[in-house]
Amino acid sequence: MKQSFSFKNVFQPKLFHTLKSYTKQKLMQDSIAGLIVGVVAIPLAIAFGIASGVGPAEGLITAIIAGFIISAFGGSKVQIGGPTGAFIVIIYGVIQQHGLTGLLIATIMAGIMLILMGVFKLGSIIKFVPYPVIVGFTAGIALTIFSTQMNDLFGMNIQGVPADFIHKWVCYAEHWKDINWWAFGIGITSLAILIFMPRISKKIPGSLVVIILMTLVTWLLRRYAGVESIKTIGDLYTIPNGIPAPHLPSFELAEGQTFWSLVQSLFPAAFTIAMLGAIESLLSAMVADGVIGDRHNSNTELIAQGVANVVVPFFGGIPATGAIARTMTNINNGGKTPVAGIVHAIVLMAVLLFFGPLVGLIPMACLAGILIMVSYNMSEWRSIVWLAKNPKSDFLVMLVTFILTVLFDLTIAIEVGLLLAVILFIKRTNESTTVQSFSNELDPTHNNDLRLHGQDLETLKIPPFTEVYEIDGPYFFGIANKFDDISRRTHSGEQKVRIIRMRKVSFIDSTGIHNLEQLHMRLQRDGIQLVLSGVNEKVFNTLDKAGLVNKIGRENVRNHINGALARAEEIVKSGD
Repeated sequence: MKQSFSFKNVFQPKLFHTLKSYTKQKLMQDSIAGLIVGVVAIPLAIAFGIASGVGPAEGLITAIIAGFIISAFGGSKVQIGGPTGAFIVIIYGVIQQHGLTGLLIATIMAGIMLILMGVFKLGSIIKFVPYPVIVGFTAGIALTIFSTQMNDLFGMNIQGVPADFIHKWVCYAEHWKDINWWAFGIGITSLAILIFMPRISKKIPGSLVVIILMTLVTWLLRRYAGVESIKTIGDLYTIPNGIPAPHLPSFELAEGQTFWSLVQSLFPAAFTIAMLGAIESLLSAMVADGVIGDRHNSNTELIAQGVANVVVPFFGGIPATGAIARTMTNINNGGKTPVAGIVHAIVLMAVLLFFGPLVGLIPMACLAGILIMVSYNMSEWRSIVWLAKNPKSDFLVMLVTFILTVLFDLTIAIEVGLLLAVILFIKRTNESTTVQSFSNELDPTHNNDLRLHGQDLETLKIPPFTEVYEIDGPYFFGIANKFDDISRRTHSGEQKVRIIRMRKVSFIDSTGIHNLEQLHMRLQRDGIQLVLSGVNEKVFNTLDKAGLVNKIGRENVRNHINGALARAEEIVKSGD
């Protein structure tokens, strides 16, 4: 009996489940973990906000609101949500092309798509995105993030750095004389501390140490050495004293542009944001499951991610998703339930309310060092080396996705990468599916559907004027034409019956059905009867619904080869 659709079946937040058996001990563990994750998230949220082309406040606001919603309504016990490095490229591109309003609309659209993915139970399907595609666009994003940080790392203070990768580096080369060595010293020292900090202590976040030390050094240089050339967040951005009131995005349409045309132009970017958010959040949840021995609800997670991305833009925020690094920090520091993620959001709120002026003292070069380290960790260079040792086709998919991400944009990269992966899948399936023809005898030792009923295992004689073809593999559009070509080439010319063994055909698509129908019609014109053998129940039902079973004749569709050979013998004798 079919179950009716129920929203409760797809939306089951882990928070509500874990609170049923919540204890003071878990509260203490979650509070400590949430506090640490909140501290770790401060520099990352600020850095991601600035690198995306918005500002530090937008990064913090996104981490607070999205982090709270994803933890409160998500399908994972330990997932921490917020802005991530993966979105930097797509956000920056949307702002360049459509402005901040375009980004807000695209984020809302992406949120709606994520909600629909969860409602229609597409959480498990997202997991089937090919690994080479994921490695390719992740490595491409990492290189792009790295390239965006050169201006701040070297303190060149270039206004209007080109968005295009190649032109960006040309611009850097033209301004190399403008390097500020004080800023570069701050940036390179930050990077060195981040590299060596794990060797000193893995519990103390390196990014937090860097922020505190470099902010103090910059302040001392300004106050006592008169060094004013090191740009800080406060020099470029205004830090608010809290979360702004929700408001509708203002729609400033270009001349002749309608809201619908704007939505259409933003759809590819929104789809990319949704896909990227879905992939990253579910991968993060899967990694967390392996560590804590739990199982997340992927559809609930997608719905929570969607709600977060619908709500955040009304506060001026940017796209958010599950963050692997912050999620692992949560786990490693004892986080047990979604309460830890809620505490993390409260910590960030306190920073925005009470420590805004201190945030303004953070040097931009320091944030550049942090983001360069983020890009290195995202680079997947070990996975690239591993893929280079695997089939060349997989490496090619990864390489094309990587190049397109860097030179064009993430939307094109994902689309082309998935298309290449699908083509390679079809090619491999086509190569693995074989078609064999027999005209004299069959060897029963190679046929597991034979029903000999006490007969000795002797070769089975094929009746005269009969040919047998066996398809080993799915009968879909990739193999249908291949089978047709082989059957045409091997046709003997003196034939009254053609048997097609389908015992190893797991499914058949519309192209396969059309191919069979055309074959049946052609054989009928030539006075040849088509007989199907070994058709499993699923394939039989598909053929029956298409009306092909009646056309061929139910007596000519047999469930094993013995019956098909006997039927062929009857047809041959009746024609004599």
